[in-house]
Amino acid sequence: MTVYVPEEYTADEAEILRRYFTNLDGPVFALVNLPEVVKGALFARYSRSPKSLRRLFLDEFVGDLDISGDQTVDATVGLNRAEELYEKVFLEYGDDSVAQLGGVHLACEQASNVLTKILEWGRLMSYLEQSTRYIAYDARLGGRYRFHRDPSVLSSKIGARYVGDMDRMFDSYSTLVNRVTDHVRATVPRDPLDSDFVYRQATRAKALDAVRGMLPAASLSNLGIYGSGQAFEGLLLRMRAHPLPEARHYADLMLQEMRKVIPSFLKRVDVPNRGGRWTEYFEQTRVDTAATVHALFADSVVEPAAPVTLVDFDPEGEDKVLAAICYPHTNLPEHQLLDRVRRLSADDRVALMTAYVGDRSANRRHKPGRAFERTDYRFDVLSDYGAFRDLQRHRLLTIEWQPLTPYHGYTRPELVDEAGVSDAFDETMDRSAELYDLMVPEFPVPAQYAVSMAYRVRYVMQFNAREAMHLLELRSSPQGHPAYRRVALTMHQLIAEQAGHRAIAAAMSHITDADPGLERLEAERRAEARRNQTP
Repeated sequence: MTVYVPEEYTADEAEILRRYFTNLDGPVFALVNLPEVVKGALFARYSRSPKSLRRLFLDEFVGDLDISGDQTVDATVGLNRAEELYEKVFLEYGDDSVAQLGGVHLACEQASNVLTKILEWGRLMSYLEQSTRYIAYDARLGGRYRFHRDPSVLSSKIGARYVGDMDRMFDSYSTLVNRVTDHVRATVPRDPLDSDFVYRQATRAKALDAVRGMLPAASLSNLGIYGSGQAFEGLLLRMRAHPLPEARHYADLMLQEMRKVIPSFLKRVDVPNRGGRWTEYFEQTRVDTAATVHALFADSVVEPAAPVTLVDFDPEGEDKVLAAICYPHTNLPEHQLLDRVRRLSADDRVALMTAYVGDRSANRRHKPGRAFERTDYRFDVLSDYGAFRDLQRHRLLTIEWQPLTPYHGYTRPELVDEAGVSDAFDETMDRSAELYDLMVPEFPVPAQYAVSMAYRVRYVMQFNAREAMHLLELRSSPQGHPAYRRVALTMHQLIAEQAGHRAIAAAMSHITDADPGLERLEAERRAEARRNQTP
């Protein structure tokens, strides 16, 4: 059985696609010969479509493009001369900054939800991932449910059990999506001002939110990545050292496609004393650290803890932010400014913070500057894996997570109970845990595939006050998923009350704690209004 399912195209479709994609049958491919705005729009649409990128391009983009002039396009024209230049600068002189100047739009399809978190590790890259909030995951691909099939697992004595349990989990998910959707539509009336389309979209999203936790981490996703050659080099080296076999195999697929468009930037990956040693370093430090930690803490018992804990902050954080606000407007050294700030009256402190933050009522994207980077917060979080997936995408912070297991328990949304399907939900969770326990002795890392996304995972997030404003306002917005909204609201409360940074917390004026009912309703209304605008 093949790991990846190739897509089929007609001869005419293939002729068009060959001009713009580096292959037509693999799960990883680069986009070439397209305007940047088209590549960006493709990726944006990608995240909310069940289609592959190449199919999406054929169905929704080709008709709006003038492709008559592309019939004889050859993506390698001019490549040799550029290669000579980069060979001299990049390889001979070792100027890494050159590799920051060439980028690639790479489509990564049929990647497990475990792999997508590995792909999204880098800070200096852009990602758009297929959403579990807009797309039902019960559609089959090549006649089979969309979950990763590790060849080693499938060829083992538990291979048939793995496929069978996964199929049953997807069967249950499919049934509950429809039953919860029916329940929502039976209990939430449609506003007469809303179209039937808006109502159906919002109620469907509510149901998908509630039951997405039934999906196993093996569920396949499509991911669009844009990054520089340097960023991709770092990603590939980390993936080659990763203990997950899927990650190592996928790195080879990515390298194969990117070498068709930016080969010079990636030559060091295979050089034994460069990329080879770098990969060995990543792998050896991981193995040695894991062994040392296990020897030191293997007998420790997990103590109870709140789902969100503020574990570290600076008691003088607000003073330091105020001093940083003043710094570019004076000639004073920072230690002198900090001393003066400590002696300011309460009114003066408020006036200074108010002037810097300004009036943000019109738009949450209006944010104060880098003075808010002067203080940090570190949180220990225990949430369901679905919420973690969304929070993990914020790249301007430090995030580390522990292996996904069923041992922290799971969350069952109230809507599942209200729809009367809690028994089916719990049955899927039990099946997930039993499959994990069966896999973990022989396949300790791939065993994560078996864990449903409703199970909790522990992770740490550390970020400065500027990133806190962006993250917490965005993730507490009414259209946000209830699971990560709870995390964001708790973080905001702890910044104000435990850290005592009330002025910083108050500056986050777009925090929303009201229950929106149908989370996606307002967003769907705005989307329809834009569609109905006269060009």
